[in-house]
Amino acid sequence: MLFNWSGTRAQLGLCGVGLLCWGTLLVAPADSAEADQTRPNIVVFLVDDMGVMDTSVPFLTDGQGTPKRYPLNDYYRTPNMEKLAASGIRFNNFCAMSVCSPTRISIMTGQNAARHRATNWINPATDNRGPLGPPDWNWQGIEEGDVTLPAVLRESGYHTIHVGKAHFGPTDSFGSEPLNLGFEENVAGAAFGAPGSYYGELDYGMNHPRRANHAVPHLEAYHGTDTFLTEALTLEAKKKLAAAVADGAPFFLHMAHYAVHAPFESDPRFAENYMDQGKPANGQAFATLIEGMDRSLGMLVEQLQELGVAENTLILFLGDNGSDAPLGHQHSVACAAPLRGKKGSHYEGGMRVPFIAAWAARNEENPLQQQTPIPAGGLQSQIASVQDLFPTIAALAEADLPGDHIIDGYSLDKLLTGQLDESRPQTFLMHYPHAPHRSDYFTSYREDHWKVIYHYVPSDVSGGSHYQLYNLESDPFESTDLSVSHPEELAHMMQGLIDYLENYDAAYPLVDKQGEQRRFPQLPK
Repeated sequence: MLFNWSGTRAQLGLCGVGLLCWGTLLVAPADSAEADQTRPNIVVFLVDDMGVMDTSVPFLTDGQGTPKRYPLNDYYRTPNMEKLAASGIRFNNFCAMSVCSPTRISIMTGQNAARHRATNWINPATDNRGPLGPPDWNWQGIEEGDVTLPAVLRESGYHTIHVGKAHFGPTDSFGSEPLNLGFEENVAGAAFGAPGSYYGELDYGMNHPRRANHAVPHLEAYHGTDTFLTEALTLEAKKKLAAAVADGAPFFLHMAHYAVHAPFESDPRFAENYMDQGKPANGQAFATLIEGMDRSLGMLVEQLQELGVAENTLILFLGDNGSDAPLGHQHSVACAAPLRGKKGSHYEGGMRVPFIAAWAARNEENPLQQQTPIPAGGLQSQIASVQDLFPTIAALAEADLPGDHIIDGYSLDKLLTGQLDESRPQTFLMHYPHAPHRSDYFTSYREDHWKVIYHYVPSDVSGGSHYQLYNLESDPFESTDLSVSHPEELAHMMQGLIDYLENYDAAYPLVDKQGEQRRFPQLPK
């Protein structure tokens, strides 16, 4: 379930590194510096609150494993994601924690949230564990001494850049400043997760009447202009990329957009595209945020091509949790239809996110791309998750790690080629011992096509602990609870859930306000 890794490729069996390709684009010949590059540039393009259905790219499949379009795929406009998916590989069972800070810290550390214990979104000002949440959860987020991906890459010779949302720790904590975590440059990253405003006219929140405490920093050059936040971040990222290429070292760009998080402020560049489609005003605004994010992706790909480094630059595109589209109730089939639920819920709509990997420009003769051939338009159905990015990227960078750093993720090297990897467990655990949120005090666990959800109900809350069990192969939209009719499978899945929690040394909700803590979920009787 985990391993201690000192960082060598041999220990991970990664002599063929998982790399990907963009489309059949004509780019200028590489200069001598690019031709001599032996390690890839890496861009993690992370979108806030973007679920697997918030795109025109179909990720869900039919019974034959063929991508299947649903109405939401025809509502959103993401042509640059379409290009990326057509030339690289998309994952249709890629999982994230159902709220943001846990996912972001898992990307930085390679650990499941139950292990690093930042199991809730981090309120910048107040410990938000909840009324009966565990006192020993990790509100501080990333702390001094923690092993982080940018620090490992920087030590390995990479130029490390953060642009956009951080949300790794509360205000004035060590983790609140990306420069403390191994990033050499930080644009706009701070303790909070939601921007004060997307509008330059409001100085990105500084002049907002209620949200000045979330004013996005470092963007004074755009204050008072009509530059939307998504575009301002992209323009800044382009400047950083140009400087990094001039420097000559391989680079790691953590492009972490505030979009598409609330406030749902309409991007005027795209508003006309969503009028008269039967969606509420905030749903239309959400769609403009999606399209603006996609425009940013296209702008960065163009920049990489113009700089002559596109062939050597790997893009990993993903969302940080399920959709928060304002289109329906959090436990219904609406905002992520046909999936059930949304951000913060225990259903698949809360923790399934888009994941695409591709080169910024495809060239099958490129030595880096030859290390692992990627079929254009590939689709991978094995379960993978955000904690897999750390070991994958560290191996690509040939980076060394401290021998005592525990990594819960597994390399994606085989999966990126479209192959199956029988060596990795087909499991994912999402642990949320907090309230109040859209789902309170729960743990969900996937193993192959089975999924169990355990609901902790403390003693001073009405009702009792209970289970939900779904077969996602026959019931991908979680409509039929099998916990009563399949007691043997329920017991098996609950034992797996408990084993993982014990392995991760997870923190648990309190039984009552006197401070007693439930050690493990209960097995069904």
